[in-house]
Amino acid sequence: MFTGIVAAVGRIDTVSPLGNADAGVRLRIAAGELDLTDVIIGDSIAIQGACMTVVALQDGQFDVDVSRESLDKTVGLDKPGRVNLEKALRLADRLGGHLVSGHVDGLGDVVRFAPVGESHELRIRAPRELGRYLAYKGSVVVNGVSLTVNSVSDVAEGCEFSINLIPHTVEVTTLNELKAGARVNLEIDLIARYVERMLSASQGESVSLL
Repeated sequence: MFTGIVAAVGRIDTVSPLGNADAGVRLRIAAGELDLTDVIIGDSIAIQGACMTVVALQDGQFDVDVSRESLDKTVGLDKPGRVNLEKALRLADRLGGHLVSGHVDGLGDVVRFAPVGESHELRIRAPRELGRYLAYKGSVVVNGVSLTVNSVSDVAEGCEFSINLIPHTVEVTTLNELKAGARVNLEIDLIARYVERMLSASQGESVSLL
């Protein structure tokens, strides 16, 4: 589990194929300011919101293997570039964001990213199947960052929601690289999943969760 509070911005330095075109890749990631002194092989680290397992450690770097399935369902893990990093939550840690599983539920499309006063407005179009989990003042994860939904509306192409990004968030995450047309990793609120399941079960419905 994670909190969606980015601990550091690292960089994917190398992307090495693990086999043929149907196989995944191994990423070597420069950890930046992320402290790796308490990390061991087998630990989980969220990269752009996707939970990955550490398979090798070097000075200030770590490796993860990304399956073809994960590559097909995420963005930002298939080429060198800056990435948001967060180590797995410990039970004694503060929950500064919200409970995050590190499992990407779908991809969103950035509709707008622009300054508004001292902050930035980030507007994203989510797939229709994720729209029912998005609510005003609810939580959502974008590229590994826990954020609060400011508005939400259903549109013909899916569901659009907006977020207000404070200067600190823009400064210390990779969200400052976004622009209209970019794709982002989305994870919906874990609690929303269970609420839907409980409601559907009480009504005798069968629902396949994402």
